[in-house]
Amino acid sequence: MLQDVVIAGAGPNGLMLACELRLAGLRPIVLERLPERSTEPRANGLVGQVVRMLDRRGLYERLAGEDGPPEPVAGFVFGALPLQLDVLDDNPLYLLGVPQVRIEEVLQERALELGVEIRRGHELVGLSQTADAVTAQIAGPEGEYEVQARYFVGADGGRSLTRKLVGIDFPGVIQDRMVSRTASVAVPEGWVDPATLALTVPGFGVIPPFRHLRTERGLFVFAPFPGRAPAMSTGEWDSPADGPVTLAEVQESAERVLGASLPLSPPEVDGPHILRRIAGGNSRLAERFREGRVLLVGDAAHVHSAIGGPGLNLGLQDAINLGWKLAGEIQGWAPEGLLDSYEAERRPVGKRVVMHTQAQAALIAPGSEVTALRELFTELLGYPRNVQHLADLMSGADIRYFDGAHPLVGRWAPDLVLDRGDGPVRLASVTRAGRAVLLDFSGDSFFAGEALSDRVEIVAASTDTPGAPLAMLLRPDGYVAWAADSTGDAEREGLRAAAGRWFGVPAQRPLTSATR
Repeated sequence: MLQDVVIAGAGPNGLMLACELRLAGLRPIVLERLPERSTEPRANGLVGQVVRMLDRRGLYERLAGEDGPPEPVAGFVFGALPLQLDVLDDNPLYLLGVPQVRIEEVLQERALELGVEIRRGHELVGLSQTADAVTAQIAGPEGEYEVQARYFVGADGGRSLTRKLVGIDFPGVIQDRMVSRTASVAVPEGWVDPATLALTVPGFGVIPPFRHLRTERGLFVFAPFPGRAPAMSTGEWDSPADGPVTLAEVQESAERVLGASLPLSPPEVDGPHILRRIAGGNSRLAERFREGRVLLVGDAAHVHSAIGGPGLNLGLQDAINLGWKLAGEIQGWAPEGLLDSYEAERRPVGKRVVMHTQAQAALIAPGSEVTALRELFTELLGYPRNVQHLADLMSGADIRYFDGAHPLVGRWAPDLVLDRGDGPVRLASVTRAGRAVLLDFSGDSFFAGEALSDRVEIVAASTDTPGAPLAMLLRPDGYVAWAADSTGDAEREGLRAAAGRWFGVPAQRPLTSATR
């Protein structure tokens, strides 16, 4: 039986892609070599546009455990330099402090609700493809077997076997001087301020929580997660790293970085706990994200420093960008070049993430010349325009996939409040199904009567949101395909052209009322 799509990897990126494909009407199969979900602590949350994207899929409240929309944070860091974000007129940086274990749990729950088939304990061992299909060799609990699919997607991490099997090069640089150590810890009683969660180390001073602190000797982070054991991380250059890592080793590293005594003891709360050492790191970007009928998402396509927390923001948005395009290709409605636009749009974003994480790594290195550079950066960060630039860069708000006549075209759709006659709702309420949406605020359904593709949901509504356009066509990934501030023949023609470009030849029947 020829399957629609097979995905290697049931991490966040693979599961997110599976959800998007299922929303689009496909039946993906997800392969995962591990028999059970990993409980190993990894990423500690989400940073950037992906927080708002998950909100638009109805997943934010599940992850956050509270009602209401996400709110931007007042401050963050770039290269261990503070960013005062509350001075910005448009703060784009959102955080969601949820561990990756929980993110995977929620995404798996959602995938299973949608009917996705997840095969755990099934490992990819070989791939071949023709012009029409991909054949994957799988090692499962009952032996090896083959599965054929229209397309195959590697979401199998930085050491992606998918990427290797299809011969996609993964060039980049290796940085082997830095050694990072992380542990779940308990600190002496009274050293953590219960109001601010700041750590006070006698002989050093106050260390704000969840912020990278750079000294002349290295990097230090204290992360007192709610309901979990605090995590402590250090980064040192040219530090010995032999044998199994121990809590004593982490303590010694912290004391070298801070130049002060910092007694640590094992965590006092239940795990999972973390104790690890990582020597060196890679910054790599796949030469291409597609080879025939095989595509890459997430770490399979790019790896970089974890500084600033960009990994899941990048990978999950890869998945959301790809899902609807791949569905269009398989279902036969995709305009020419739609699937190729995945690499054209996402590879430059991956390149920018590699760039800014390398820049941040340079800013935290030891040395008097780096200290001088940081002093200069601190002066530059006194200007809100520079803070805005870095906030846009780190969040992904600076992405403009393509140009258009309206300034919103190609950009992330702004958050709006709509009223379709039964009370105000947020834009997120009409994007949960993962479809394209036309928002018509003209008041007389000027655009809603257009004979658009039947893959576009049409919403005639009003809005009081400042700066909102008169009408806006959204792609399923939340980016603006077309927008207008006035009514007229030129605007209608622009709408038709955008709908044709992204969603195929318009259907013959007009859609004249809002779909709910």
